[in-house]
Amino acid sequence: MKINNNNEERVEVMALFGYEMTPCQPLTFKRRGEEEIEVTELLKTQIRFVGSSAKHIFDVVAGRETYRLTFDSQDLSWRASAI
Repeated sequence: MKINNNNEERVEVMALFGYEMTPCQPLTFKRRGEEEIEVTELLKTQIRFVGSSAKHIFDVVAGRETYRLTFDSQDLSWRASAI
């Protein structure tokens, strides 16, 4: 799966919540109608506060590509972009 650089695309994410020292860890993600991509490594996590919502940002490796997965706490959506 190829996601264009700097273009965020809505994706479905399977995540593990409350795991050891990491409160959330993305395990897989997929675009509508495509196969799941397994997250093989979690590189970095951060939280950005935007107005009344928080954006939870995960830089991950999936296969040979690096992606940024962003969870919006207000509308509960996930977005992905290649980095």
